[in-house]
Amino acid sequence: MTQFSNNPDREWVKQRLIMASVCILFVFALLFLRLVYLQVIKGEELRLKSEKNAVRLKSIKSSRGLIFDRNKKLLVDNRPSFNLKITLEDAGVVDDTLAKVSKIIQVPVSELKDSIKKAGRRAFYTPVTIKNDITRDQLAVVEAHKFDLPGIHIDIEPTRHYIYQKTAAHLLGYLGQINGKELQSGKYPNVKSGDSIGRYGIEKSFEPYLQGKRGGKQVEVDANGRIIKVLETVEPVSGHDLTLTLDLELQLTAEKLLEGKEGAVVAIDPSNGDVLVMASNPSFDQNDFIGGISNKKWKALMTDPGKPMINKAIQAEYPPASTYKIITSLAALEEKQIDIYSTAFCPGWLKYGNRKYRCWKKNGHGEVNVIDAITQSCDVFYYQAGIKVGVDPLAQYAKGCGLGKKTGIRLANEKRGLIPTSQWKEKRFNEPWQGGETLSIAIGQGFNLVTPLQMAVLIAAVGNGGTLYRPRIVKRIEDSYNTVIQKTEPEITGGLPAGEETLRIVREGLLKVVQGDRGTARRIRIKDVEIAGKTGTAQVFSIKKGEKIDSENLAYRLRDHAWFVSYAPAVNPVIAVSVLIEHGEHGSSTAAPIAAALISQYIKGRGVDAQKTE
Repeated sequence: MTQFSNNPDREWVKQRLIMASVCILFVFALLFLRLVYLQVIKGEELRLKSEKNAVRLKSIKSSRGLIFDRNKKLLVDNRPSFNLKITLEDAGVVDDTLAKVSKIIQVPVSELKDSIKKAGRRAFYTPVTIKNDITRDQLAVVEAHKFDLPGIHIDIEPTRHYIYQKTAAHLLGYLGQINGKELQSGKYPNVKSGDSIGRYGIEKSFEPYLQGKRGGKQVEVDANGRIIKVLETVEPVSGHDLTLTLDLELQLTAEKLLEGKEGAVVAIDPSNGDVLVMASNPSFDQNDFIGGISNKKWKALMTDPGKPMINKAIQAEYPPASTYKIITSLAALEEKQIDIYSTAFCPGWLKYGNRKYRCWKKNGHGEVNVIDAITQSCDVFYYQAGIKVGVDPLAQYAKGCGLGKKTGIRLANEKRGLIPTSQWKEKRFNEPWQGGETLSIAIGQGFNLVTPLQMAVLIAAVGNGGTLYRPRIVKRIEDSYNTVIQKTEPEITGGLPAGEETLRIVREGLLKVVQGDRGTARRIRIKDVEIAGKTGTAQVFSIKKGEKIDSENLAYRLRDHAWFVSYAPAVNPVIAVSVLIEHGEHGSSTAAPIAAALISQYIKGRGVDAQKTE
């Protein structure tokens, strides 16, 4: 027994058991302490973090409202866009992840990082779009490598689609990504970083209506941020739809007629101010701006001498040339400086002071009255009428006819033009008004500047009996259930400063411009449709005394602009058209045929006696 109890092997085993027990107890103690630390000390913090990692709120972008023409033909809709996004807290080593993405979709890393920088502080707690509208091929490659790209996911979101490339681009406008300052302004409550807002045209002016309301969903994600399960969804609300006054078929015709030319065409309904056509050429493709326009394309637009990013219908200002003779006629008749029987002799020039002011017709027009002067566009008659009326009364009538101020169309950056007065020149140049300058003003040259839209509103008012309407571009605003949210009624902004008899005389002259045997636009007559109008040729630069110009060899940018303003039918007109062709030289041969083609299509398409409908 004694031998057994003192067995050294037994003691060795006993010691090992004790040591093992101590180690086990020590390990369990450590585990217990760690458990206490995690459960008690850090429990609340880790619980919140766990919930945050497991369940997230995912915003759902709404669809912008659709845009239709007056006949409910769809102009602008939405298409699915595959947007590549990153959630930084799931991305591991962000630089490594971005490098992999860059290689897969062939986009520079710097470009991807710039998107994160633009997001600012929001990038730390919301997904950031690093590449909008990737191609389907890029989508397939990303999906094939998704397990190697932690924090990277693709959202399918609605994005803008302009169905007719370049058509009505200046009127419809385009979208651009919102910046940080705009986000902080509070003006865009339903817009997130990376979203786009209207930057131009109707897209900008009607942004509050077109922009819908975001939805959202609660999702469960794994450690890499990939969605495991959708827990709850709140559907987004689409933006409101717009029905425009625009006539798509007429717009397409106007743009086709403008091909190869620089200028603008505006057509409106004289009875209510509806804009039927607003074309400006050269144009641009709004789809290029979706997802951000490339530097190359933007530079090309900015350096194009034709200035495609300017809406020439409302943003470009031109001398009105002989179309301004409508104003001079109204002023001279209303001020009793002339009447229907008053005549002037035109030998082809008028001497004023020590200078001869020439008529466009070298051999003159002979004896003419006001109707003849409008019909044949006699400069000498209007030189004399302008002298009798004076520059300041002329300006008063011009402004009363809507020139020198904005028409009020709901588009940004409309220009007001310029109607000079003696006081204006004194203030602008610190020089007194010269009598000879009145002669230039009376025939639409000199300091006068107008927009094609202003001239369309003016000629429409002459045709409808003297009522000036605010140009209307949106007829109705509806929700996605076709419930009318807002209907835009015609708005009268004033009346022409002319009596019924004065307007009758002027309209007779305008009718003979096309229908008369000596009218300057007689070549554009249309069978069964009487057109009334006025041609104009606006000088781009001043000709010095005694200087002779070889117009055939004159540089393109120095050639005269061509004008034609008109309405039809002559009685109860249904359309008024203003055409300006830059460097087109002659209104009768360049601008007038465009107006005639539009008038013919519109009137014959609906019938001359067709009643207007809302």
